[in-house]
Parts: sequence; C-alpha cells; structure tokens
Amino acid sequence: MGDVLELFFWMLIVAGVAFAPLGYFIYMYIAKNGEPFGDTEPHGDSDSLVLRWAERLIEMTKVKLSKASK
Repeated sequence: MGDVLELFFWMLIVAGVAFAPLGYFIYMYIAKNGEPFGDTEPHGDSDSLVLRWAERLIEMTKVKLSKASK
C-alpha cells in the first residue's frame, strides 16, 4: 500500500511541474484582459538578425539552384 501512495505522490509532483506553464499562461491571460504578453508587434513586422540570415540563405539557395539549372 505504501508503494501505491508513494507512486501517487510522485505522479502528482510530475503533473504539477508539467502543467505549471499552462497555469501560468492562463493566469497571465486573465490578469492582462486577454493580452497574455502585453502589447506586442504583429508577427513579421519587426526586423531581426535571424530573419536577415534566413533571407540571405534563401537568396543564396535560389542563386545556386538557378546556376545549376542552366
């Protein structure tokens, strides 16, 4: 019986850790009147280093593919 209770205890701990981010997200969503992350820019409007690298990589790939097809 002790093994079952210990297993139940550890499963509750694991479940609490697993669902803590969801609970935090719901709490923040309710706390800020439906804006969980505050005022954010629409997706894709801001420039970033990663976006520039991705655009450069796509352009290089297009150039190499066009040279290979000629």
